[in-house]
Amino acid sequence: MFVHSTQIRVRYGETDQMGFVYYGHYALYYEVGRVEAIRSLGLTYKDLEDQGIIMPVVRLEAKYTAPAHYDDLLTITSQIVEKPDRFIVFDVIIKNQKGQILNKAKITLCFKDATTGVQMRTPNSITDKLEPYFS
Repeated sequence: MFVHSTQIRVRYGETDQMGFVYYGHYALYYEVGRVEAIRSLGLTYKDLEDQGIIMPVVRLEAKYTAPAHYDDLLTITSQIVEKPDRFIVFDVIIKNQKGQILNKAKITLCFKDATTGVQMRTPNSITDKLEPYFS
């Protein structure tokens, strides 16, 4: 299993009139978690795009358990529990600075050829980096 954590501070513009983080911003937080998780493996989304690979989100499930507020320091923990094949699934937990779980999500992405749009298997550039976590 691969696990990576990163932090982000809630900006004022991400909150609504009630002082809570607007629910739509959590998708951006998930993306920050995914991008930084992939980067920690020594690979970037730009690297994948340069290889002609895109990774669209095909499914997102989220459970909101408590609100985040302006200036909270959030820890976004992204896990890949199963070795990816045609899809890569990130299980995400977002906690505040007190360690309280605010949100859980499961985000599924697929791999596509950027030119043809045809779905493909997980590229070797990713499976090779993830191999030590699943052997």
